[in-house]
Amino acid sequence: MYTTTNEDGILNNYAAEPKMYYAEYPAIWEQRKYVLQSLFATLIVTALVLVSFSVS
Repeated sequence: MYTTTNEDGILNNYAAEPKMYYAEYPAIWEQRKYVLQSLFATLIVTALVLVSFSVS
């Protein structure tokens, strides 16, 4: 942990920063998985909205 002290004697603690890296573009099978997840999420949200309209 990185610590500094100012002129009044107050300590400032800083967390260790992780190494930076660039994200890689998702592979085609990952993109297909994201499409399936979005379709499933859309289905759930649509069902919840329809149920809420039918209850009210």
